Amino acid sequence: MTLHFHNTLTRRIEPFEPLQTDAVRLYTCGPTVYNFAHIGNFRAYIFEDLLRRTIRHAGYPVMQVMNLTDVDDKTIRGARAAGVPLRDYTRPYIDGFFADIRQLNIEPAEFYPAATDHIPEMIALIGRLCDRGLAYRSDDGSVYFNVAKFPGYGRPASIDLSGLRGGARVAHDEYEKESIGDFAVWKAWDEADGDVAWESPWGRGRPGWHIECSAMSMKYLGETFDIHTGGIDNLFPHHANETAQSEGATGKPFVKTWLHCAHLRINGEKMSKSLGNFFTLRDLLEKGWSGREIRFVLVNGHYRQTLNFTFDALAAARSALARLDAFGDRLAEAAGTTAAAEASCPDWAERGRQAFDAALADDLNLPEALAAVFGMVREGNAALDGGALSAAGAAAVAALLGRCDTVLGVLQFGRAPASAALPADVQAMLAARQTARQARNWAESDRLREALKALGWEIKDTPSGQTCKRL
Repeated sequence: MTLHFHNTLTRRIEPFEPLQTDAVRLYTCGPTVYNFAHIGNFRAYIFEDLLRRTIRHAGYPVMQVMNLTDVDDKTIRGARAAGVPLRDYTRPYIDGFFADIRQLNIEPAEFYPAATDHIPEMIALIGRLCDRGLAYRSDDGSVYFNVAKFPGYGRPASIDLSGLRGGARVAHDEYEKESIGDFAVWKAWDEADGDVAWESPWGRGRPGWHIECSAMSMKYLGETFDIHTGGIDNLFPHHANETAQSEGATGKPFVKTWLHCAHLRINGEKMSKSLGNFFTLRDLLEKGWSGREIRFVLVNGHYRQTLNFTFDALAAARSALARLDAFGDRLAEAAGTTAAAEASCPDWAERGRQAFDAALADDLNLPEALAAVFGMVREGNAALDGGALSAAGAAAVAALLGRCDTVLGVLQFGRAPASAALPADVQAMLAARQTARQARNWAESDRLREALKALGWEIKDTPSGQTCKRL
């Protein structure tokens, strides 16, 4: 399975080959922890999770780093407004981020470095830039990267430097292309920073946002690594500045392949609090949607295309997942205790597997991959209806779909949780219903089924007994 990705650096789709044999080294832009992450942020994090899972699906080990930006203009401003130390301000949002990614079934990265824990590495990197004449100290004690002295500045973005004015500087962390100029890698302390400062050879201050990712990525992944990802909004200035300062310090290529995901829109509009369409994951969970349903919507789109997030899409996801769950239940019932054997996989399922893998290999074409999965569901239901799927075949199909789910992370194939995991009142009603069925008291059995349904539980009767799962 040869993967192909659209490399932002070259603007073309390329076959992917790791730089080293032990692992694919992957750096994924993580949260700036000044607030709880919103659904647009999770569009990027789900894309990065799918990328990680696809690389592993293709047979490569992965070493992933996702940074936690806990010192920048936004976090300092928030801590000052709240009147608390920076770490106390960012801690709830860091904890909330990890709770959210568990809800969305995002696989954990190998490393989650926080910027405040890596100040010495940033100071050392800035020192290398100064030694090479690429950074200079300004009159106020800040240190700036000299854009004009780095040939090819702007990669992986496409930046026209013809309008660059000599001596122009940008002190804030985030800015537009129109503000292009020398950018701060070390910011001299001022009153707006409060108690957020560290000592350095250039005086008391704190790092600029862009230097943080360069220092942390190279510490854990090396001076040149395989893949760097992020949202398209990070392409400039953040990723352009990362590239310039990293390659300026080392003299080596920084990243082999850059991948960027497009924006998420809500009902066709840009997400905005003023429009009332700004949602954190918590907001959606409180409205009754599950992490699995939200993940399904975010999975079902190509990462380089704008994704329109709607409540109708969530409702469709709920229906699609119910269809997948029902098929899984049918496979489990047909398979019984038969073990899966690859040789028993029907031809239609094997064709579906090949289509699924081909879609993933084609620059993470998740809509086509999901279409392959639902094609297998359609063919599988027809085979089950016609009695054409053996127990061994059903077990093999279930195993194949389980393998697909190592990438998708949305399926719940198999039987419901063990009764020990069910609420006590549900267990009691199930026991009473089983007694009623043994006594052939069908009216009482039906009454208990409806009562359980009213509580949010679906009951099915199978040759091996009743099963129970949440609606």
